[in-house]
Amino acid sequence: MASLEFASIRDIRVFLERKEISVDELLDFYYGRFAKFDKKIGSALELFDKKSVKDRTRSETGLLAGIPGLIKDNICIQDRTLTCASKILAGYVAPYNATVIDKLSAQGAFFIGRANMDEFAMGSSTETSAYQKTVNPWNAQRVPGGSSGGSIAAVAAGLIPWALGSETGGSVRQPAALCGIVGSKPTYGLVSRYGLVAYASSIDQIGVATRTVYDNALVLSAIAGTDVKDATTLKNISAVDYTRNLTGKIKPGLKIGVIDNALHADGVDPEVAALLKNALKEFERLGAIVEYVKIPVMDYSAAVYFILSRAEAASNLARFDGVRYGARSADAHTLSDVYELSRSEGFGPEVQRRILIGNYVLSVGHADKFYNSARQVQHIMRAEFLKTFKEYDLLFAPVSPAEAFPFGAFANNSLQMDLQDYFTAAANLVGIPAVSIPCGFTSNKLPVGFQLMGPDLSEELIFQTGYAYEQVTQWHANHPEL
Repeated sequence: MASLEFASIRDIRVFLERKEISVDELLDFYYGRFAKFDKKIGSALELFDKKSVKDRTRSETGLLAGIPGLIKDNICIQDRTLTCASKILAGYVAPYNATVIDKLSAQGAFFIGRANMDEFAMGSSTETSAYQKTVNPWNAQRVPGGSSGGSIAAVAAGLIPWALGSETGGSVRQPAALCGIVGSKPTYGLVSRYGLVAYASSIDQIGVATRTVYDNALVLSAIAGTDVKDATTLKNISAVDYTRNLTGKIKPGLKIGVIDNALHADGVDPEVAALLKNALKEFERLGAIVEYVKIPVMDYSAAVYFILSRAEAASNLARFDGVRYGARSADAHTLSDVYELSRSEGFGPEVQRRILIGNYVLSVGHADKFYNSARQVQHIMRAEFLKTFKEYDLLFAPVSPAEAFPFGAFANNSLQMDLQDYFTAAANLVGIPAVSIPCGFTSNKLPVGFQLMGPDLSEELIFQTGYAYEQVTQWHANHPEL
């Protein structure tokens, strides 16, 4: 059988086409990888029975025909358990497919399990899951990042070739950078959110985790497009092959703006900064024009994200009250008990904290001061980014200020944990696409990544540029020894 350890989707498709492996052998291999290594990694909350996976209706042809993936536990798969890694949804079974699941099925993909995550996608380390801990495949004492830590760790560990995650403030890109793989956040509205359990609806977006840029572009090609079930999807967006311009060359005259106040921000580890600057030299060798630019309003993104995400979370999670949605407390005897006990027992500390903050910033006397002001700054941020894109094709910035941190590092410093979104939240707030790409390792042998951001619907250019970088470096070819 062809070598499948850490194989890309692109390679697997060739193996299948040449009949060097069968679909059954492929599934057996990945189920075997999970059985052998996931007790250590903890990436999957559940692996589905192989027969039930094969029996589900899907196309026999398509971009991902026969290729299995892992789905974050906040994306609905019909008749499968969905918990958002929270006790309040224990035992809940999704009654329908998310649109991305239908689209992937139409392209022949298999879904073999549910990925662990921070509870309701609230966290940057996957430590807030109510069920288990996911570790970084490069170092089991370090976090994988979050909230899509299970999805990213599974791909980084070679347990699966692709996975879906979700982003609200960087929850695909940040763990992708910390685990040494490629993670993307599409333009807001390019991918349907129908069937994604909402955290902050105005900035949530489903993202893709893969080992290579080509694979990421391929999966996005399968899930992008207008959806009548989601009014926030962009109108008249037809299918696009995001792999078509992956030639290994960048766009002639490409101008990359390096966000100076991000790269040289306080707290950026010198090793990380050095690796990012080495990546910029590669882009210059490829022919790109690299210039430094300041976007001062980006410095407000963490604060704006903090307010808006908590406010929308408080609203979205109000439905989980033990009446129609959510597990009901066995000790509840009155309606007030149902609300109070079900939510206090069902939600973990981080989710409770964010709901409390969200209700506070939306409350009478505070909404203007906090929520409405944050909305105004968000509009200013988008205007400033779009203005900058008139001069630069793409923007370059760090993803995370440092390598993956140890478990419990911020247990007594929730503000420091919240600031893990400092460099990534801007793309979510502004609605633009962004992709995290690995660019080296620290002296502790932990991965580092940079992000490329572009104007609305510039995914094709970002992938073209990232792919060219990938072809002249070997960072994507490194993998952890499990």
